[in-house]
Amino acid sequence: MAIPLSLCHPSMPPRLNHSLTSQLGLRTAGFLCWPLSRRAAILEIAAITLSLTLPASANGSSSPNAALDGISNTRSWFQYFGDGFSIRIPPHFEDIMEPEDFSAGQTLYGDKAKPKMFAARFASPDRSEVLSVVIRPSNQLKITFLEAKDITDIGSLKTSAKIFVPGGANLYAARTYKIKEEEALRTYYFYEFKIGGQHVALAVGLDNGKAYIAGAAAPQIKWKDDGIKLRSAALSLTVL
Repeated sequence: MAIPLSLCHPSMPPRLNHSLTSQLGLRTAGFLCWPLSRRAAILEIAAITLSLTLPASANGSSSPNAALDGISNTRSWFQYFGDGFSIRIPPHFEDIMEPEDFSAGQTLYGDKAKPKMFAARFASPDRSEVLSVVIRPSNQLKITFLEAKDITDIGSLKTSAKIFVPGGANLYAARTYKIKEEEALRTYYFYEFKIGGQHVALAVGLDNGKAYIAGAAAPQIKWKDDGIKLRSAALSLTVL
């Protein structure tokens, strides 16, 4: 299984499990080929497809980027508050949510609500870098008898990689970290990987049966200069 946040390339569209995308109510053309191109398709693969299996080739990498190279202090960045989460937005990034993204999830005259693709979506001025947040019921990720209260309820860091990291990805890093709250510590999972020429940083937290997934992506060639900024943005995800 793997989940997206959004990415695609006009000449090289990602291969998807069409039966699964159909079950999820996703239209392939509209789902992948929006203005953010490849980056959009990759984060989509990383956060909504829920279909790909992590192969042996994605278990690790000897790349010099295999370790987390560092993070930035994001306190001076704009803090966006969404439905049950907050996230810091890199300087100069623009809100690129479409009008239909805001109306999704609402019902009209008793009709079934259309699933909301994104909870937040921001991009650099040239749209080469993107930061997205999606929210999914935890039982869409893994069936559990009880409502999941913490990310560990759906599996360990290693087993959850099969949910959040697309098949065929080159996994650079996987980490567990905790953020202190009023009453306890909340656990988050972090994955950093490369797929299809894109470098992706993904952070996941969970509360009350909802998984909050933040992904930051950019072309691999831009990661050397902007990777710390994008990684820091993903890691700034906080479940409220």
